[in-house]
Amino acid sequence: MNEKTIPQSAENKRLAGYRERETNWKHWGPYLSERAWGTVREDYSPHGSAWDYFPHDHARSRAYRWNEDGLAGISDRSQFLCFALALWNGNDPILKERLFGLTGPEGNHGEDVKEVYFYLDSTPTHSYMKMLYKYPHAAYPYQDLIETNRRLGYDSPEYEIFDTGIFADGNYFDVFVEYAKANQNDIFVKITAVNRGENSAELHLLPTLWFRNTWSWGYAEGPMGETDEKPRLYLDDGKVIAEHVGLGTYWLCSEETPDEWLFTENESNFEKLFGAENHSPYVKDAFHRFLVADEQDAINREQTGTKTAAHFSRTLDAGEAWSIVLRLTNVEPEEPFAISAETFAQRMKEADAFYAQVQNPDLNADALAVQRQAFAGMLWSKQLYYYDIEQWLAGDPAFPAPPPEREDGRNSGWKHLYNFDLISMPDKWEYPWYATWDLAFHTIPICLIDPDFAKRQLTLFTREWYMHPNGQFPAYEWAFGDVNPPVHAWAAWRVYKIDAKLTGEFDRQFLEGIFLKLMLNFTWWVNRKDEDDNNVFQGGFLGLDNISVFDRSGELPGKHIDQADGTAWMGAYCLQLMTIALELAKENVVYQDAATKLFEHFLRIGTAMTDIGGRGVTLWDEQDDFFYDKLHMPDGEIIPLRVRSLVGLLPLFAVETIEPEMLESMPVFARRMEWFCEHRPYLANNVAAVDDPGVGERRLAALLSADRLRKVLAVMLDENEFLSPYGIRSLSKYHEQNPFEITLNDHTSRVPYWPGVARSGLFGGNSNWRGPIWFPINYLIIESLQKYHHYYGEELKVELPTGSDNWVTLDEVATDLSLRLMRLFMADENGKRPCFDDDDIFHEDEHFAPHLHFHEFFHAESGKGLGASHQTGWTGLVAKLLQQSGELLS
Repeated sequence: MNEKTIPQSAENKRLAGYRERETNWKHWGPYLSERAWGTVREDYSPHGSAWDYFPHDHARSRAYRWNEDGLAGISDRSQFLCFALALWNGNDPILKERLFGLTGPEGNHGEDVKEVYFYLDSTPTHSYMKMLYKYPHAAYPYQDLIETNRRLGYDSPEYEIFDTGIFADGNYFDVFVEYAKANQNDIFVKITAVNRGENSAELHLLPTLWFRNTWSWGYAEGPMGETDEKPRLYLDDGKVIAEHVGLGTYWLCSEETPDEWLFTENESNFEKLFGAENHSPYVKDAFHRFLVADEQDAINREQTGTKTAAHFSRTLDAGEAWSIVLRLTNVEPEEPFAISAETFAQRMKEADAFYAQVQNPDLNADALAVQRQAFAGMLWSKQLYYYDIEQWLAGDPAFPAPPPEREDGRNSGWKHLYNFDLISMPDKWEYPWYATWDLAFHTIPICLIDPDFAKRQLTLFTREWYMHPNGQFPAYEWAFGDVNPPVHAWAAWRVYKIDAKLTGEFDRQFLEGIFLKLMLNFTWWVNRKDEDDNNVFQGGFLGLDNISVFDRSGELPGKHIDQADGTAWMGAYCLQLMTIALELAKENVVYQDAATKLFEHFLRIGTAMTDIGGRGVTLWDEQDDFFYDKLHMPDGEIIPLRVRSLVGLLPLFAVETIEPEMLESMPVFARRMEWFCEHRPYLANNVAAVDDPGVGERRLAALLSADRLRKVLAVMLDENEFLSPYGIRSLSKYHEQNPFEITLNDHTSRVPYWPGVARSGLFGGNSNWRGPIWFPINYLIIESLQKYHHYYGEELKVELPTGSDNWVTLDEVATDLSLRLMRLFMADENGKRPCFDDDDIFHEDEHFAPHLHFHEFFHAESGKGLGASHQTGWTGLVAKLLQQSGELLS
């Protein structure tokens, strides 16, 4: 690491120690899920009914097979031992041990968490972390939320927790949970509850420690800690001792003496769930039954088990704050809390020092706070992801064999997949499983604070226990065989460059290793997703859910669709791999051959987009100056699907510049590039003029010529089409008054403009690509415009907005779009943030106002955050935008 680039702060030293395997400060972190129920992993039903097989109502009583969940929780890296907070206000019908939300079938727009919580801070090694959960005084409105949302249709907005009035008049507790590590296996926990209401209110705090159940599945020795040797928790001299054969011994101490230590087993209550005999009289839901149902015999009075909680209770006056401090350590402490205050103060100071080095010093205070919360969300969203498909399909020895239908059911073609890793999740409640293309975007902001973790994430998915033997990347657990856009190469190149800028070192070992695996994936795309073998690609929904008139991954009314986006993604993939190959060729000339082959493939893709199979069929529409998908019918007819969506903007992404110094140092590649331009002009003439030097004598490789680039941008920057006050819409506003319609096989399909939530159940209805603002695509548009500007400079200007006579460079367009996206989160002169729009509590309650959610997507007209509320994953890209352009915010 270049110490002149990054001063060696305490946190940077911890990161360096972890990288060199000298220390293990990441051994403990926020690796618990926020929802383990309702997942594919826990589903052993015949036909994949995950929501029904393991519902929320089972979660408090049923042991999880694959991973644990909890509120503001942590675990060790293998999730043998877990710690989280449980709460009760004296009114709730259940003990609050985990976040509540609606299942996919219950929500009128799919699954949705119905809780209020914020990730406030974290360092990359989790040496310091802070989270806030808002807990109402009154009984939580579980049934109201379920029943009201069930009655609503797709045309109705979601019935949210704020709509119930539960937070009115400040009648809630702010519950802050902080962690500060004294060392890598020694953690202080501080829980602070503040009564924000005007009246006194009862509160029970139950910091809970438990072992993941590894002993109930019938293995003497399983692959990832499954064993018939049961771990043990017990009370000794006021401290809980935790003994585990793999983890060792830990002690949990409480500074304040609890009302009582509660003990039970982390085992299923078979009697309640299935009417069967329990293996133990003490089961997982014991604390709920003891506290809420007053079942005094539910807990183990011998004070031993595999799950324990320190029970504290108090009535808090209006405005009163109450703190308790605990310590979890692998060395028995003589004076457990002698250094607690000092440790918290030191770790907070070190966190501030770390971010002072990371963040752009020219950002204003609000921008700094937004960026730091975005980083916090990225770091809190790590989760241990455990899934062994072969074992999951076969079932466990201690349980009946799973239904035979599963052998040919979900994910049965992925038996090689064996995952047991810490992975960045899109959202640990709504999407508590990885999505490969989401993850690629996560790595960009993560790289600003932890380049090694970013590289590790990208590399993981190219490993043999993730990547299919045929070269396909797994998509997500609901259907690993679905196809995500091929953005891994783009992310790998960007992480490589960001890392080098931060550290002063180019990690060619990372780049070369991932390049070789990416070529396998590229070959899979070429062989599997080019149905007519003419360099025009399919791919299905490609992560854009309901953007098309049809479900492009389902049964089509025709033969197949030539996809403008699938083909554009592959054009971009060629150029990104070519760029990586040229970088590697600086030290190994062999890679010039690979770069040449990829360049040729790019030319052929560019030609195919405007002359499919040499038959004069094109994805480009001269009438509309836009790219459209083409539907192939069984009788040979080809029908253009004239939907003005992001699908037609994606060809913008296939762009790279080549520096003159690169060409001078790569004679083999340069000679072959010139040969193609001279001897295959029918290929070169369909893309940007690669043989025509631009600013700085650079060359441009791009699907769009200057003429087509201007035409596409004229549509994109039209406020009546794609340009919103908050970025680029996913569907043109033109379709608000002119919905696209097509009738095939006596069925009419329609695509209208929906700037907010989806109004149909296509792809579950919980995401909408028919209008809203999506950060990842906007981010790629911004990067692409910067690349075009790098070549064209002042020579190419466009109107912003279209028709305004305000002519600007493409770099200025990129900056303008960046500002629109960043302003979603920035407070205006009245303290209002567009991302919260009409959520008055965020503007009127001072205890809500500073805190942010990073939503999945945003209303194209109001800016209101929609979809998954904690999808900091790719919306965390705002941290990168703030880093590079945030000083321009007024």
